Amino acid sequence: MPQLNPAPWLAILVFSWLIFLIIVIPKVMAHTFPNEPSPQSTEKPKGEPWNWPWY
Repeated sequence: MPQLNPAPWLAILVFSWLIFLIIVIPKVMAHTFPNEPSPQSTEKPKGEPWNWPWY
């Protein structure tokens, strides 16, 4: 049974993980966003009560 021979499949697995770890991950991690988010104030805005016209 050829599927019990791990030699070609192990090599394919190892090489694909090496390509993933060496090439793909640094490219993804180097991605920058065009608009960096600015930090928001932690202070809540002061809300005013609504003036309901029907009472």
